[in-house]
Amino acid sequence: MSNSQSVKAVAKYIRMSPHKIRRVLDQIRGRSYQEALMILEFLPYDAKGPIWQVVHSAAANANHNYGFDKKKLIIDQIFADEGPKLKRIRPRAQGRAYKILKPTCHITVIMKENS
Repeated sequence: MSNSQSVKAVAKYIRMSPHKIRRVLDQIRGRSYQEALMILEFLPYDAKGPIWQVVHSAAANANHNYGFDKKKLIIDQIFADEGPKLKRIRPRAQGRAYKILKPTCHITVIMKENS
């Protein structure tokens, strides 16, 4: 098996700011799959939920599609891109309306098997 083989999973349109997601991604980048799950389990941030899901999904893809051993997987790349912003309106005094932008993001995880 070639060492360059990588597996990908993407979670799209996550209703959370990419800035808040990246704070958590920086904690688990380059770590093993099991170590990453342990870290995510005990982080105090809400962003850990969708990140846990997509990391878990990437590992399941690796195991099911390529027969990789989950114990040997490491997170090669992990990043959050900006998604479309949901536009909402906040009513203000004297008939004015302020714009509220509710951000979304796409989380991408690329895993490799550690040799």
